[in-house]
Amino acid sequence: MATRWGLCGAGKISHDFSVAMKTLAPEHHQIAAIASQSLERAKDFAKKHGIPTAYGSYAELAGNPDVDVVYLGVLHTEHWKVGLLFLEAGKNVLCEKLFAMNSRQVKELVAAAKKNNVFLMEAIWSRCFPVYAEVRRLLAEEAVGEVKLVKAYFGSPQLHIPRSVRKELGGGALLDIGVYCLQFVLMVFDGEKPASIQATGALLDSGVDESVVVAMKFSRNRVALCAFSIATRLPNDAVICGTGGCIKVLDHMHCPTTLVVNDKEMKYPLPEPSLPLNFTNSTGLRYEAEEVRQCLLKGLKESQRMPLAQSVLLMEIMDEIRKQVGVAFSQDSQ
Repeated sequence: MATRWGLCGAGKISHDFSVAMKTLAPEHHQIAAIASQSLERAKDFAKKHGIPTAYGSYAELAGNPDVDVVYLGVLHTEHWKVGLLFLEAGKNVLCEKLFAMNSRQVKELVAAAKKNNVFLMEAIWSRCFPVYAEVRRLLAEEAVGEVKLVKAYFGSPQLHIPRSVRKELGGGALLDIGVYCLQFVLMVFDGEKPASIQATGALLDSGVDESVVVAMKFSRNRVALCAFSIATRLPNDAVICGTGGCIKVLDHMHCPTTLVVNDKEMKYPLPEPSLPLNFTNSTGLRYEAEEVRQCLLKGLKESQRMPLAQSVLLMEIMDEIRKQVGVAFSQDSQ
């Protein structure tokens, strides 16, 4: 039977998710409903993507018994509140990154999922790409010996985009794109908590971070370096350096199609979209949708590709980086 999806939010990422869904078998995935706070917007979205049901409120979607899992595609400032709505209604949830605004909110979402015995996953789509699966396999086989250093860079000129620079919209390089660098490091080091974190950054007048550099130390003399910026383009790659060679995830490291292992290049092409996309390589959202389906079929309440414990640790690291760099949001004092 097909996994029946409900979309929460009719914005750009929900559009791309819907387009990506069209690359999967309809007998496996169906979008059953779309909810927006504007019924007119939901209806327009439903018409464009061939979705049978449109709602003008999130509560109506939460009450639909024919929806197996909800994709949360609203702004991350809303994830905690809206996520709790669906989890308390007994819905399985795939929550777009960022999971929430701080680790306290993330822990509350995880607790709600456990209390209601439902599936919850942070949509770090990177983890579900074939390139990442190959990286995990290579690391398990110690293909480049003992890993000593990991570096991940992500920079994208976004100062003209309101949600990237405004504090009330949860802006800043860390929350929008830095998360991808940090999650990569955590994946390589298998969810280990860093022994130390040192961060420095430059802030915009709005009080959010423009550019940040983070150095982390792990056990057994392993280190990681991350740099991210919304002011400039960076190499946007990730490199794992071991005693026996290097693994390089080429641009774009957060949604990659090219992997280089000791100078040998491998390609993992994506299917073509049926409609124009808003974001790079967005048909790759198909991989996280399929991961959710497989977890639900197995009766799992979380994904081993992006375990809830790693989502909590990821946000704890980001809380510490924000503290060192000097970025605070209203949600931190609530």
